[in-house]
Amino acid sequence: MATLTLNGKAVETSGELPKVGEKAKDFTLIQTNLDPVTLADFKGYRLVLNVHPSIDTSTCALSVKRFNEIAGQLKNTKVLSISSDLPFAQNRFCTAENLNNIITLSDYATSDFGRNYGLEMTNGPLFNLHSRVVMIIDSEGIIRYIEQVQEISKEPNYEAALEALKGVS
Repeated sequence: MATLTLNGKAVETSGELPKVGEKAKDFTLIQTNLDPVTLADFKGYRLVLNVHPSIDTSTCALSVKRFNEIAGQLKNTKVLSISSDLPFAQNRFCTAENLNNIITLSDYATSDFGRNYGLEMTNGPLFNLHSRVVMIIDSEGIIRYIEQVQEISKEPNYEAALEALKGVS
């Protein structure tokens, strides 16, 4: 369990994040067309997971937009924006903002992703939503970088994630 803050108040998560060097745990998430997608569907691609509480908050919206810009410049890489928002909300946001370079995925159906990756918040006003995490997974499914943002209302360190991605095949 990690202790983070939201506007300075302590928030706990459901467990420990996986470690750099470990194989990423399989997941099933829901696409905006309501079809399920698994980690195996991205085999052979580098992945940037932009995990956040809700696309309808200002910081999450900023990170989704920024990762959309970044995604347009990356080769052999898929940027997955993951939250518990309904796929309809994710699609509405991306359509309104003209975001075409990222893939939005929802954990609303089971919340297994948040629990299995140890990043679901277990108390506070965002209870049951995901904490803010950026994870890079290489084309073989190995985790190469993780940042769990300590203050949930802050953006992740985009530069550190991009730097880590440079050395990932």
